[in-house]
Amino acid sequence: MISTTLPRSERAGLSAIVVGEGRPVVLLHGVGLRAEAWGPQIDALRDNYQVIAPDMPGHGQTPPNPQFRVLDDYVRAVLHLLRTLDEPAVVVGHSMGAMIALELAKAAPDRVGAVAALNGVFERGAKAREAVQGRAAILDGKVLPDTKPTLERWFGAKLSPERAACEAWLLSVDPLGYQRAYTAFAHADGPSRSTLEGMACPALFATGAREPNSTPEMSRKMAHHSPKGRALIVEGAAHMMPMTHAEVLNPALLDFVQEVRA
Repeated sequence: MISTTLPRSERAGLSAIVVGEGRPVVLLHGVGLRAEAWGPQIDALRDNYQVIAPDMPGHGQTPPNPQFRVLDDYVRAVLHLLRTLDEPAVVVGHSMGAMIALELAKAAPDRVGAVAALNGVFERGAKAREAVQGRAAILDGKVLPDTKPTLERWFGAKLSPERAACEAWLLSVDPLGYQRAYTAFAHADGPSRSTLEGMACPALFATGAREPNSTPEMSRKMAHHSPKGRALIVEGAAHMMPMTHAEVLNPALLDFVQEVRA
């Protein structure tokens, strides 16, 4: 069974699940989700690391910021959190969270010891850009969109506990928070090549083999442009890989974090 709520504390203005002790690992979820989406990773990491999984602005128990418009607004919000930590963190992001994680590695190399970008976007094509920006344009910040198209993009037609949990989170997210975050996501194409080429820290780029939007080729290209990058393609997985294929992702993530720690 997937937990839909876990205890939180406040960290730099963000409501966050904070468990464990040791080197900090910060987990950044995607649009429409909340910290519990990292449940399998929290369980895998908490015995050896301090795991910090914030609810991003407008999600879970973190209220929206009406001033937020672009990705950099969310980057700054997480940077405030990183600056409260005693040492550089391993920052792991999924989807929009991957975008934020990679920009943090560029903006604050002294605060990011390593980065893992899961299901991250890189250099969207014109058709994909038009589609995602079209979905953003119809959001009004007052009424949530129908969850069915999103869930079908993430899971196909198959029913599962993971799908049910995501549906519950999508139905409970703040409409303004969702609109602001989705618009920021839609108008960002992922890291620039210069951002990737300038990253000094180790970087893991992982996605699902069946992912149609943040494709395997995108992860391979990002790894190619990163001096210390590597790619992981998970067979059978799609967009919600951290939830649906944790048995493959978690060992790779644990190895990566342990290697950075060593």
